[in-house]
Amino acid sequence: MMFAKEHSRLWRAMAAGLALLTLGAAVARLDGAEEPAIKEMKERVANARIADRPPLCLQIAERQVGAASRFYVAGDSEQAKAALADVIAFSELARDYAIQSHKHEKQSEIIIRRMTRKLADLKHAVTHEEQQEVQTTIERLQRIRDDLLVAMFPKVGNK
Repeated sequence: MMFAKEHSRLWRAMAAGLALLTLGAAVARLDGAEEPAIKEMKERVANARIADRPPLCLQIAERQVGAASRFYVAGDSEQAKAALADVIAFSELARDYAIQSHKHEKQSEIIIRRMTRKLADLKHAVTHEEQQEVQTTIERLQRIRDDLLVAMFPKVGNK
């Protein structure tokens, strides 16, 4: 009876270790594959129709928010700043394309609001010196959201 319990624990521990090893390998593969995917997505933006560009730009921006968070955690503030610059640039492109095509305006505003919240959480997790860069990004995203809201709900007349 005692042997069966120890044998069972050993198999559970080995199964858990194998599961963690498999998960770790999958995560490592995704981290290595993310950069080419972003480059590929950037190329796809240039070749896509104007109406299809806002979702692509926002996918890039969202991925770069996640990348900036990982870079700050890893202590690589230069790459984090570059990722935040991409967040701003591709959010602005998404806004411009959405307003120009009159498509994806609402979804763009929702995604930009979500990114703003994530960046607000990130701001509290970084050092005091890095907070200003994150705050600047948040402010730019809020202006982009405001532009989208004005485009969706223009003032009709003076009341």
